[in-house]
Amino acid sequence: MPAHSDGECRYFLTYSGVKLPLNLVTPLSEADTRNRNTYMRGYYDAQDRLVAVEKVVYGEIEIEHRYAYHANGQISWAGVLLVADEELTVIRFDEHGMQVPA
Repeated sequence: MPAHSDGECRYFLTYSGVKLPLNLVTPLSEADTRNRNTYMRGYYDAQDRLVAVEKVVYGEIEIEHRYAYHANGQISWAGVLLVADEELTVIRFDEHGMQVPA
């Protein structure tokens, strides 16, 4: 999955909706995460697009999402990794953001 280490990390309580990329909501400060059992880490690129998400549960990453975008800003690729199962699901999208059949 694409690296996200160069992106800006932001913290969130949760997400809303089911459409990809996830819509992270209820921002948290890094200090707030020390008192939480579960939270989301979002990584953003220079264009402020969400490129990675990590769901952290009791200090361990449970689920990871990675995103890539078309030149027009629409999502082109999503990778979802269930860490415990080491199961990666890749979803591709056309230039309009519509899922492409596998």
